[in-house]
Amino acid sequence: MAAPFFSTPFQPYVYQSQQGSVTAFQISGGDVQVLQVMLKSQEKLTAKPGTMCYMSGSMQMDNNYLPENDGGVWQWIFGKSVSSTVFFNPGSDDGYVGIAAPFPGRILPVDLANFGGELLCQAVAFLCSVNDVSVTSTVEPRPRNIEIGAEMILKQKLRGQGMAFLVGGGSVMQKILAPREVITVDAACIVAMTTTINFQLKSPNQLRRAVFGGDNQLTASLTGPGVVFIQSLPFHRLSQRIASSRSVAGPSLRDNPKFFIQIVMFFFLAYVMIVSSIILTDV
Repeated sequence: MAAPFFSTPFQPYVYQSQQGSVTAFQISGGDVQVLQVMLKSQEKLTAKPGTMCYMSGSMQMDNNYLPENDGGVWQWIFGKSVSSTVFFNPGSDDGYVGIAAPFPGRILPVDLANFGGELLCQAVAFLCSVNDVSVTSTVEPRPRNIEIGAEMILKQKLRGQGMAFLVGGGSVMQKILAPREVITVDAACIVAMTTTINFQLKSPNQLRRAVFGGDNQLTASLTGPGVVFIQSLPFHRLSQRIASSRSVAGPSLRDNPKFFIQIVMFFFLAYVMIVSSIILTDV
């Protein structure tokens, strides 16, 4: 017996592209997917370093420094990669490139022309792009204020009229926000969103979470109109689960800094109680 169908607010993402600008690609695999892109003559594909699985013999690969990508020299100073791997097809025949997702999740093909030519995304979400797409950093090297907005969470902006491929951890859903429609989401679960959405970050009590524990969860209020892509398993949450499984036998100060804070609070309260008892005894 089939389950009844309900029209839910969040729906699986369905790729759509304009008829005249279709890029041939295929996404294979289940949990860890592989993207295969067909490149015509004189076409190029730009990807993150270390994501290439295979390519045809006619393809040329080069690591290029792109100053507009990832914040340029400032990112290099803080240990970030400022190079991108560019695949170019110089021959007359079609070529292909296989790009692998860096973590378990879903690869999302996005035609930027359908989203007004701009899209904000997580720094780890961008996988590769074809032809006319630029990737820029939304974080100012010298911030003039401490206001936390969408630029601090979605640190990259995709701009252009070409194809971009994003990666979302776990399952990925999309939500089309109507004008003045408001939803609240975990900020880490946002893969990408259009620039027309109003983003407001809500932070929990930092001191209470440090003393009594709890996940470092930041919620965001999104106000339409626009489109937002939500992932069920952010990469940092997956890495935290793996790190915590390695330290089950005993808490580590490196893996669990809240344990150190709790120990310090315990000894501080014990010291206050001892000193108070001595003073009251003398009196």
